[in-house]
Amino acid sequence: MKFKRSVAIGAAALLVIGGLGALAACAMAGSSKSGNEQVPEPAKDVDLDRYLGQWYEFARYENRFERGCEAVTANYAKREDGLISVINSCRHGGVNGTPKSSEGKAKVVADSHNAKLKVSFFGPFYVGDYWVLDHADDYTWSIVGEPSGRYLWILTREAKPSAAIRTALIDRARKLGYDVTLLRETLH
Repeated sequence: MKFKRSVAIGAAALLVIGGLGALAACAMAGSSKSGNEQVPEPAKDVDLDRYLGQWYEFARYENRFERGCEAVTANYAKREDGLISVINSCRHGGVNGTPKSSEGKAKVVADSHNAKLKVSFFGPFYVGDYWVLDHADDYTWSIVGEPSGRYLWILTREAKPSAAIRTALIDRARKLGYDVTLLRETLH
């Protein structure tokens, strides 16, 4: 009896571990097309105190976990344990759609001048790379990517940046080597 229960518990544990592995693989797989085969290193150091706060997603490479999302925001704040709180929110199904949010945490990658973070939305596993590739000197915009070149986000402090800023940000992403035809502008 004990042997059968041990086997059952062991099998269940393997299924859970296998499921977590599959989830991590799916999260890492994301989109299959890289929009930049040679992702640059971040251009500038990041002053976290100035970077924290509310950001609006101006544009992104479409991805599975944001499919159907509009009015996307990201809010970053310091936590008491030294990590950074990450709250991503959107409206699913349009700007007046159903609110949806996910909470996570991030830690700064050593020797990255605060420009590279590891992000976790699943407990203790820091599997997501978050690279601040470039930002305005006054922190009014930011371009965020990761090493594979499959993900890209352009963030602004205003929900609806001016046409001139929009054009300049798309041009900056192009100069960083990104295929800007893959960008999807976010409605707010």
